[in-house]
Amino acid sequence: MNLFDIAVLEKELKNLEIQTSEPNFWNDQKNSNQVLSKIKNIKGKCTEYQRIINETNNLLELTELVELESDEAIENDIIKNTKQLQKDLEKFELQTLLSGKYDINNAIITIHPGAGGTESQDWAEMLYRMYTRWATKNNYQVKELDYLDGEEAGLKSVTFEIIGDNSYGYMKCEKGVHRLVRISPFDSGGRRHTSFASVEVLPEITDDIEIEINPDDLRIDTYRASGAGGQHINKTSSAVRITHIPTNIVVACQSERSQIQNRETAMKMLKSKLLDLKEKEQKEKIEDLKGDQKEIAWGSQIRSYVFCPYTMVKDHRTNYELGNVEAVMNGEIDEFMESYLKSNI
Repeated sequence: MNLFDIAVLEKELKNLEIQTSEPNFWNDQKNSNQVLSKIKNIKGKCTEYQRIINETNNLLELTELVELESDEAIENDIIKNTKQLQKDLEKFELQTLLSGKYDINNAIITIHPGAGGTESQDWAEMLYRMYTRWATKNNYQVKELDYLDGEEAGLKSVTFEIIGDNSYGYMKCEKGVHRLVRISPFDSGGRRHTSFASVEVLPEITDDIEIEINPDDLRIDTYRASGAGGQHINKTSSAVRITHIPTNIVVACQSERSQIQNRETAMKMLKSKLLDLKEKEQKEKIEDLKGDQKEIAWGSQIRSYVFCPYTMVKDHRTNYELGNVEAVMNGEIDEFMESYLKSNI
């Protein structure tokens, strides 16, 4: 299956650019923003494709030169640049797999610990750290939207946004229950524990996507952020919690100083959840949604992280596994994402 055709992309880009020159193009702001976003995305792919082609040709020319006359410095440069080109090519190949409807959008992620108290809450925070490190390595911005501290350690819940092109396309691979097996640092007996945490991943809803919500179906509460203290405390009563009564979906935001900004962000989060639920249940109307949730427990996990008696991270959907748990927990999860995306071609 050919996932990348530069000629097709260039033709689509040309057609989109023609649209921008039409007299009434700017009259429809939502449509114009959508078209401009597509143009930016396609241009980025075309530019990167051409850069890889140029770099490949340069390396081939240099290789031909050193074959004629040996030069150790140039040879070292060729080896170094070839390794980097291989990494760039692998990353570009991964991007070509991102063709879903919302893949280009920002990602809104919520992590909840399963049963198990402090142990599961600590595991939830470990996952949060893993994803923030992955985002930083890939030059994405992370914005914490809502955070609730654990009782002794870890967290009870966190919602954050990863901002940048295709962040949802990558992060959708992480949606599901994650299982941890380790010797618990909170167990004085040094016993092995199994913990679970759920990761919910939704695309941020952009202005061009219509979601109608009846205001009468909403309960909106404002409050001061609570917790054990530190960076997650909001000093003012600007935090907002919105409950969608028919589905009992609850979203909260306390990242902004203004109550109005927190409300706008919370509404975006709610729209993302409702759109996801609407598409899952294949319902035409928001009013028909039920909002059932799966249990965060054994048997529903997508990936296991084993620290003891051996070290391994295994994705149960693709059977892809790695032995370097430490690297994975430091954000090296691209290979898991790639194997998952390829398995869904």
